[in-house]
Amino acid sequence: MKQERAARTRAALVRAAAETFAEYGFAGTTVARIAERAGLTLGAMYFHFKSKEELARLIVTSQPELAAPPLDSQGLQHAVDLTLSWAYELPGNPVLQAAARLVLDQRLFIEPHVNSHRRWTGLLLEDLEQARRRRELRAGVDTAACARLIVSSCTGAQIQTRLETSYRDLPARVEEMWRCLLPALAVPSAAKKVVFGEERVRAAPRDASSSSSGYGLGTGTFGNVPEGAMGWTRGSDRS
Repeated sequence: MKQERAARTRAALVRAAAETFAEYGFAGTTVARIAERAGLTLGAMYFHFKSKEELARLIVTSQPELAAPPLDSQGLQHAVDLTLSWAYELPGNPVLQAAARLVLDQRLFIEPHVNSHRRWTGLLLEDLEQARRRRELRAGVDTAACARLIVSSCTGAQIQTRLETSYRDLPARVEEMWRCLLPALAVPSAAKKVVFGEERVRAAPRDASSSSSGYGLGTGTFGNVPEGAMGWTRGSDRS
């Protein structure tokens, strides 16, 4: 019971921090504001997190796990699924929204070599290298450059749609990006097999038990938080 209560307190603080960062940005957020929004004392706040910087790091680095596609896929299809899962999840997920707001302030709380841009680029590079091994890519494709381009494009779409539509058309912009890139990136037979659509990234998780462990983030981040404790649910980890 004590461990579960601590996990719920930690989850409440993460959600409160996410909402506060999304509303006020990094500079305008204080630990007092986070604790107040969570309905907790500063003592409870400092018991779980040493600073707002620690919370900001957690929120920014948790993005890939929160956007993990629920369906098994490999290579190009997984790269598409990962980015579209993120795009569909972001409008209703306060942690992803906070991470989107914090991206431009990362230099204040995270080392450049582990920032979110590099992490997303690394994940997409893995998918593209797998796609190369599966002979899905055209000859001569620079997978590292393409991974960086995809991350930059998604970041730009995120910023644009936040300003114009409160992220509502972010999935459409990400799909549009892929439809422009695939003819240059993939061999025709592989490009034709790529599937788009909300149903792929909104499908039920393969193993329902996986969603009870802090939204796929494990004890090193949110902790073992019961599903729905932070006001949303998420699919399973990447296999």
